[in-house]
Amino acid sequence: MNGDPEPAFPSYPDLRDPRVMVAAPRARREALAALWALTERLTKLLREAREPLIGQIKLAWWRDMMGLLARDPAALPKGEPLLADLQATWAGRDGLDALVDAAEALLLAEDGQARAQAAGDFGERLFALSAGSEDEPARGRRWGLLWGAMLQEDAASAHALFAAAKAADAPRSAFAGQRALLMLDRWARAIAAADGARRWRREGLLLLRLGVFGR
Repeated sequence: MNGDPEPAFPSYPDLRDPRVMVAAPRARREALAALWALTERLTKLLREAREPLIGQIKLAWWRDMMGLLARDPAALPKGEPLLADLQATWAGRDGLDALVDAAEALLLAEDGQARAQAAGDFGERLFALSAGSEDEPARGRRWGLLWGAMLQEDAASAHALFAAAKAADAPRSAFAGQRALLMLDRWARAIAAADGARRWRREGLLLLRLGVFGR
């Protein structure tokens, strides 16, 4: 940690981090904030799920809510702030249920190959939704592998996913017009290269450079 203060946002690279969000299109920032808040909620659910069956039940509820959001947003239950935010920005749009599916696949993964596939799929889906296009879904795989590694309690499982994240890549051209996603990918690469060790000041300088110069 080298004495650097830890910022107050999730441990994985998050688009809501102000240093990244400033690079996102202004017109989409509200929708992106809601999407990444959903990501945080699903991540918390996975981290706290001690019994897969209980985790599946909770994920099933979110899958049903995402189905309502796409087909009948007015039927969403009241009183859940995240659902209200999603209703305001994602009503009538498909695809969020697939994010829940990918989270469930990671929850149920029984070996390293399945974990890597599920984590990578989650990242691809999240980046595609963030970009508003599925033309280049592979650009989120490295981020997803890093995210999956950070959810592992077993050191060997985490190390395998960090290694997979280091080996994954997406060309800069895949992020054309998507500087915020480029920043997340390169941020994930830096963390994976250090096997998950955090160097907050160095990461901050990386984000500054990417935000200003795009490289």
